[in-house]
Amino acid sequence: MTLTQSLLIIALLIAASAFVAVAEISLAASRRLRLRQMADEGDPRAEKAMKMQEQPGDYFTVVQVGQNAIAILGGIVGEGTFSAGFAELLAWWLPAGSAHSAGSVLSFFVITSLFILFADLLPRRLSMTEPEYLLVRVLRPMQLCITLFKPIVWFYSRITDALFRLFGLPDKRDEKITSDDILAMTEAGARAGVLARREQQVIANVFELDSRTVSSAMTQRDRIAYFLRDDPDPVIRARIAEEPYSTYPVCDGDIDHVVGYVDAKDLFQRALNNQPISLKDGSPLVHKALIVPDRLTLAEVLDQFQQVHEDFAIILNEYSLVVGVVTLNDVMSTVMGDLVTPDDDEQQIVRRDAHSWLIDGVTPIDDVLRALNLEEMPHEEEYETLAGFLMVMLRRVPRRTDSVNWGGYKFEVIDVDSYRIDQVLVSRLSDDGKTPLPPTPPAPELPPPLHTGVAHPPLQSPQQPAAGRENPTPSVP
Repeated sequence: MTLTQSLLIIALLIAASAFVAVAEISLAASRRLRLRQMADEGDPRAEKAMKMQEQPGDYFTVVQVGQNAIAILGGIVGEGTFSAGFAELLAWWLPAGSAHSAGSVLSFFVITSLFILFADLLPRRLSMTEPEYLLVRVLRPMQLCITLFKPIVWFYSRITDALFRLFGLPDKRDEKITSDDILAMTEAGARAGVLARREQQVIANVFELDSRTVSSAMTQRDRIAYFLRDDPDPVIRARIAEEPYSTYPVCDGDIDHVVGYVDAKDLFQRALNNQPISLKDGSPLVHKALIVPDRLTLAEVLDQFQQVHEDFAIILNEYSLVVGVVTLNDVMSTVMGDLVTPDDDEQQIVRRDAHSWLIDGVTPIDDVLRALNLEEMPHEEEYETLAGFLMVMLRRVPRRTDSVNWGGYKFEVIDVDSYRIDQVLVSRLSDDGKTPLPPTPPAPELPPPLHTGVAHPPLQSPQQPAAGRENPTPSVP
C-alpha cells in the first residue's frame, strides 16, 4: 500500500470516527423541548429524533461498534504508514534498532493526536453547541447503519438488555421536567442575557405559589379597614373618604365576627347620588364573604377564587380569629413583584447602602433570604416573617434595640409599635462576625427590588384601591 493510499484511508477513518462522535453526543445532548419545537415547526426529522431518544439502545450499539472498529483499523493502518518513514528519518541520528522503536512511538503519537483532535475533541465540542441541528442531519445515515448491521446490533443489544435486567438498571431516560429544571433553565437564560432578570424572578415567583402560604401576601389584621354592621351613614362616608379601598369587610360587633363584605364602587355610587348608606341586615350592599384558613397556599387561594368567582377573602386562624384579608391583586402582586408595584409605593425591603437594609417586620422570610442571598434561616418551620424569626431567636417579644447575629448579618429592631415590629435594620458583619461593616455608597447596579407584599398600605386615590391598613379599633389577640 502506497503512502498516498494509506493517508487517504486514515482521512476516511478520521471522518467516519468524527461522524460517529457527532451522532453519539448530539443524541445525548439534544433537548426534548427544542426537538418538540422543531417538530411543531414542520421538521419530520425532529419527531423521529424524539422516538430515537426514547429507545436509544440500537443507536448506541452502532456507535460503539463503529468507534471500536475505526480505532482498531486506524491503529493498523497508521502504524504501517508512518513507522517506516519516521524510522528512516531518525536513522540519520540513531542506531537502526533505536530508530525503529522511536519511529513506532512517534507514529503512534501522530496517529493518536490526529484522531483525538479531528475525530474526537472537535466534533464532540461542536455537537455540544448545536446538538439538535446536527442530530436531525446524522439521524438518517445512522438509521441506515442500524439496518445494515442488524445482526450485530441485535446480538449486542440483547446482551446489554439482559445485563440491565440482571442488575435492575433503568433502560429508559426519564423525560419528566420538574420545576427545578425550569428554574435552572431560566436562571441560565438570565445569566446569558436571553431572559431579563425581572422576568426570571416572575417565573420563580410563580413556582413559589405552591409553597408560600396566604399569610405571606395578606393584609395584616391591624391594617384592615372595616365597617361595623350598625355604623351610621356619616361614619361610613367618613371612612370611605379617609381610607379609600376597593373592598371593606362588614363585621358584627368586632373584626372577628365577619358577616360579609361591601364593594367600594357600590358605596361610591350611593355617595355620589346622595343616597343613604346602610349595612344593616338585609342590605343589598353586603355580599357573602369567602372565608379561607391561614394554612392555605397562594395556589390554593387562587383555586378558591376561581371556584366562587370572587377576588376577596377573609383569612381565619385555627381559633376562628381573623388574621388578615387577601385579594386577587395581592396574589398577583406576589407573582409580578415590582413589575406592577408603583415606584412610590412603600417597599418592605429598602437597601440603605452596600452593607445594610431596612426591612419591615412582617416581610416574608423567603423575601428576606432572597434579598440577603442566604440559603436558609434556623428553625424556619416555626415562623413565616422576619418578626417571627426574631421572636424565635430571642424567645420573647422583641423590644427596640434588641438584636440577633446570624449568617453573617446583624438583625436589630429599630421600631416597635404596640408589640408589633415595624422596622428591622439588617447590617452585614465584618470578618469577626460581631462588628457591622461601615456604611458605603450603594453599588452602581443593584438587583431589582424584590416583591415583599405582606401588607399593602393605603393608596392615595380611589383609582389605586387596596384592602386594609391601620385601624385603631382592633388589635391582634
